[in-house]
Amino acid sequence: MDQQLLVFLTAADLKSFSRAAEQLYITQPAVSQHVQSLERRLGVPLMERNNKRVRLTKAGEIVYSHGHDIINLYNLMQRYVDDLANVEAGSISIGSSYTFGEYVLPRVIARLHKQYPAITPTISIANTREIVDRVADGDIDIGVIEGQHENTKVDTTPFATDTVVIVGATSHPLAKGGTVSAKDASESLWVVREAGSGTREVTDRAFANCGIVPAATIEFGSTQAVKEAVEAGLGLSILSQWVIRKELAHGTLRTIHVQGMPVTRSFSLVLRKSRFHTKAAELFASLLRSDPPQLPSADA
Repeated sequence: MDQQLLVFLTAADLKSFSRAAEQLYITQPAVSQHVQSLERRLGVPLMERNNKRVRLTKAGEIVYSHGHDIINLYNLMQRYVDDLANVEAGSISIGSSYTFGEYVLPRVIARLHKQYPAITPTISIANTREIVDRVADGDIDIGVIEGQHENTKVDTTPFATDTVVIVGATSHPLAKGGTVSAKDASESLWVVREAGSGTREVTDRAFANCGIVPAATIEFGSTQAVKEAVEAGLGLSILSQWVIRKELAHGTLRTIHVQGMPVTRSFSLVLRKSRFHTKAAELFASLLRSDPPQLPSADA
């Protein structure tokens, strides 16, 4: 790895030579020497030093922007090489959209740990759009999403099917049984996820299938918050059966039947387009493809 570049990036991130020295376990003069050597190599000043604080020059901003990409690529290269010696070990960064990440992924990680105890996962949960972008940027190794995307830098492979249903609190006027008309459903308040989430995408598709045009909606930024709001009687929502299985069993939520429902969607693996992926990412993907998660019983 380019030590001069690493020291420069650390000093830029911390905006201090002394703090960079502490983090890198070197002396402050050594930090200055590394930065000055990099400036001589590039032929331009990269930092302005005033009152023990540093500020990037225009050239420094360019080096900073591309420098992190260089370090990330170097680290990724090192991981690929390490995989040749460590067949079933290493770290893996997994990103997941909310439904899978909060309600399915924990069981998958338990299986991964049991089968490959030397693999260390790090989990990030965000909406589908953010997970896809982070995989494309190389920020995480592999993603699991529900829904579609338009990012051409990644490959997407469906591996399981999910079913989504209309759900409401048992006290909701439309939760008394029988088939509900699209008109009555449209007049209800709907609790939905934000744009860019897989759940919002399938919700909009379900509205179109059923002919539902909500009179009013309230957005929440997580599936758990949506479920809690519906259970509290705020309104109706469209949620995965993974999300509501316990509430259905305990009788705090009920499915509501409207013509055109339920709707199915896919859980999909997302990998950056590349000839190489880490061994840990390949093993995680193989685990999901060969043995997709199955909806457990409500009391499991």
